[in-house]
Amino acid sequence: MWDPAKYLDYADQRGRPFYELLGRVGAVAPRRVVDLGCGPGNLTKSLPSRWPSAILEASDSSPEMVAAAQAAGVPAEVRDVHDWKPAPDTDVVLSNAVLQWVPDHRDLLRRWAGELPSGAWCAMQVPGNFGAPSHALIRELASSPAWAPVLEPVVFRGDETVGEPQEYADLFADAGCQVDAWETTYVQRLDGPDPVLEWVSGTALRPIRAALDDASWTRFRAELAPLLAQAYPARADGTTWFGFRRIFAVARVP
Repeated sequence: MWDPAKYLDYADQRGRPFYELLGRVGAVAPRRVVDLGCGPGNLTKSLPSRWPSAILEASDSSPEMVAAAQAAGVPAEVRDVHDWKPAPDTDVVLSNAVLQWVPDHRDLLRRWAGELPSGAWCAMQVPGNFGAPSHALIRELASSPAWAPVLEPVVFRGDETVGEPQEYADLFADAGCQVDAWETTYVQRLDGPDPVLEWVSGTALRPIRAALDDASWTRFRAELAPLLAQAYPARADGTTWFGFRRIFAVARVP
């Protein structure tokens, strides 16, 4: 279960890659703009300001996120990305921080590239930090003897799902698209107690939270907190640097 409020705790930091992805989309007057995985809609609702004449289509697999997006004025609906097919007038499709949750997303990208109309844009961004301590420590703790019986089946292994920028460049190029692929590591300054724990609680820890009762969740967080604090020490001013690598690809259908 997604918690829109927790996800929005770091709305500015989570939003920056979205706008940098969007900045590489060269569509001038698209007929339909689609946001797959719109989350709570805080980013999606900015799209009409860029493309005011476009039909806006948005979806997310989480009913909680869709409810939040609808409350923000976004015409969102609950839908799995596997079930989405582009309408004939779809000129822009965005997928921001979604496909890391979809192991077969390469097949989806190939299908979308083949189904989108000529000249359409397909833009994606996924986290690329699954080897970082923030994620490695979660996997190690979840795989420990005390937690493995419950958590081993559900722990998120994005390192086995997400590829490197050149892989996505090759994928789109092989589909005949023009493609721009790159990576960026954001060095984010987080505030508050246990800030990295709070950050991952809104994303990477979501499957673990869903698998645990309240007492077990509190205990897991208590065990994880000092591990993250050691890996990401606080500065003298109380803030913490958190490096976050992101992978981008923007393709234009021939």
